[in-house]
Amino acid sequence: MYAVIKTGGKQYRIAAGEKLKIEQIPADIGQEITLDNILSVGEGDQIKIGTPTVEGAVVKAKVLAHGRHDKIKIFKMRRRKHYRKQQGHRQNYTEILIESISA
Repeated sequence: MYAVIKTGGKQYRIAAGEKLKIEQIPADIGQEITLDNILSVGEGDQIKIGTPTVEGAVVKAKVLAHGRHDKIKIFKMRRRKHYRKQQGHRQNYTEILIESISA
């Protein structure tokens, strides 16, 4: 069984037992969370597509860790104008383990 969820402005295709890094959510490590913004649920040939979400579908996940991704370097330059600008960014994430999908 798999599902497509939406969290943090992004969509993820998930299955039970997968580890996933999503945008940071306010939850403690070890806490069990429920994700209810499920766009579709499928198993084999059958698929349920929500309008916009599937009613009654719930994904249970466990928070494993919080962290920060690798640094992204942003470099802007205008040739022949002596303009150079450099910036870095590290995005926060929450790592979760998908425990169960119920539709």
